[in-house]
Amino acid sequence: MIKGKKIVLGITGSIAAYKAAVLARILIRKGAEVQVVMTPAGKEFITPLTLSTLTSKPVISDFFARRDGTWHSHVDLGLWADLMLIAPASASTIGKMANGIADNMLITTYLSMKAPVFIAPAMDLDMFAHPSTQKNLDTLRSYGNHIIEPSEGELASHLIGKGRMEEPERIVEELEKVFAQSQDLKGKKIMITAGPTYEKIDPVRFIGNYSSGKMGYALAEDCAERGAEVTLISGQVNVSTVNPNIKKISVESAEDMYNAAIKEFPSSDAAILCAAVADFTPELVSDKKIKREKEDLIIKLKPTKDIAASLGKMKTENQVMVGFALETNDELNHAKDKLERKNLDFIVLNSLNDKGAGFRHDTNKITIFDKTNVIEFTLKAKKEVAKDIVNHMVKLIK
Repeated sequence: MIKGKKIVLGITGSIAAYKAAVLARILIRKGAEVQVVMTPAGKEFITPLTLSTLTSKPVISDFFARRDGTWHSHVDLGLWADLMLIAPASASTIGKMANGIADNMLITTYLSMKAPVFIAPAMDLDMFAHPSTQKNLDTLRSYGNHIIEPSEGELASHLIGKGRMEEPERIVEELEKVFAQSQDLKGKKIMITAGPTYEKIDPVRFIGNYSSGKMGYALAEDCAERGAEVTLISGQVNVSTVNPNIKKISVESAEDMYNAAIKEFPSSDAAILCAAVADFTPELVSDKKIKREKEDLIIKLKPTKDIAASLGKMKTENQVMVGFALETNDELNHAKDKLERKNLDFIVLNSLNDKGAGFRHDTNKITIFDKTNVIEFTLKAKKEVAKDIVNHMVKLIK
């Protein structure tokens, strides 16, 4: 899977830099083209000469190659690469990446990178466990970066704990998995709904919910990265799309979302219904702002059209449909009931009783139900949760 791939290998100031030589050698043997970019501190641990000999390319470390105006273009590197791997990644570099502190060639290359980025942390156990490091790693995950967790063992301090950079062979396995997945949805059309719906009361007020759209947008990005043509039907959110393979249709109300979904679904291979759609909408909408002229205001509501149920009736045997259930009580029974009633292939359950799951969070904790399986997952960043969901969907599409 790595043969012919162009990989930027970033090396930072860590004793684990010696492993980068083995890593570069494995990548080269598997047919990759490797360009090393080092921080100044990285050169204190392993020499550019060693890495240049292994990769047959000059190592890039400084912005400027000579005093004649020649310079290294981090933008060109970002366009050239199929993947960027930073191994080892020190706490300092992780902090700079998370906060956009572009004071060396490695960070500017990272900020210009169009390809997937993998980060293999390496540091002492207390540094790795420190809240600032964990927060920075969570931030990098939220950007869509892949974190290759360090292993436990003896560290440079001779303490025992988590912080050892993962072994080169294991890191390469992770890269191969990504390249294997990279086009597993190529040629497929995926429709995704995301975000809240707003049901108007009058020109300035509405009934809504707390959905941020983060989960739906993470799903859209993951599907697009894997080669799918994605149609994202989105309520009003403060999240934007990145991948050009995503066509976004903005909607406001449940009626708007229903009409868009009914139109787009017949040409889709799969649909992921992640939006938090209102179940009820006002029967009457005032064309003027309602004034507070009395102590109470009674708003009569009527049911909205059930998008999942309607699509479930339209679904053919060649289509896959994924639903979501956000529950506050009796979660399992509600999810199983929804799976059957709405003709879903599987359903993703989140419970608001799980800390860090549900609306507004960057993390989520899910359980996947299909006709025969119940699969529980740990709390993860929503971008990682999206991969778990899409991995399950891909099996059904195939």
